[in-house]
Amino acid sequence: MSTTNLSAYDATIIPAADAMKFAIVVADWNPNITYAMCDGAIETLKKHGAKDMNISVYHVPGSFELTYACARLIESDETLDAIIALGSVVRGGTPHFDYVCSGTTNGIAELNAKGDIPVIFGLLTTDDMKQAEDRAGGCLGNKGVECAQTAIRMADLKDKLWVKKSL
Repeated sequence: MSTTNLSAYDATIIPAADAMKFAIVVADWNPNITYAMCDGAIETLKKHGAKDMNISVYHVPGSFELTYACARLIESDETLDAIIALGSVVRGGTPHFDYVCSGTTNGIAELNAKGDIPVIFGLLTTDDMKQAEDRAGGCLGNKGVECAQTAIRMADLKDKLWVKKSL
């Protein structure tokens, strides 16, 4: 579990995002958390030059549905440079937490292993709502900010690797 500010990073190592295209898939469950993360991601993408028209936001009911939406985006829009998947699962008194976290984690990992478009893992898995709030703009920063800068860096890496592949 992170104990450092998720919004703190060296902006000088982030490539320009002005020519990049992003999709953000955000779960509507725990919207006070996930929408704050989405806002942080959008703000950060724009800070590094991404244009409004190159940032698309898609909503899914919950975190488990993130994988499906990301997979369909990969199939339907090859012009995407990266996808950011944002969700929040707060531990409860049943095994549901474990199933949702595991399924979502494995699904996104599989998309990354097999796909050509990086999918950034922005799933908060916390013991309580306070921990989630701390990571969605609270005292530990905003996971959406971290995901956006990761998306830019991975999109840049993808482009560099594709250039080498095509030579």
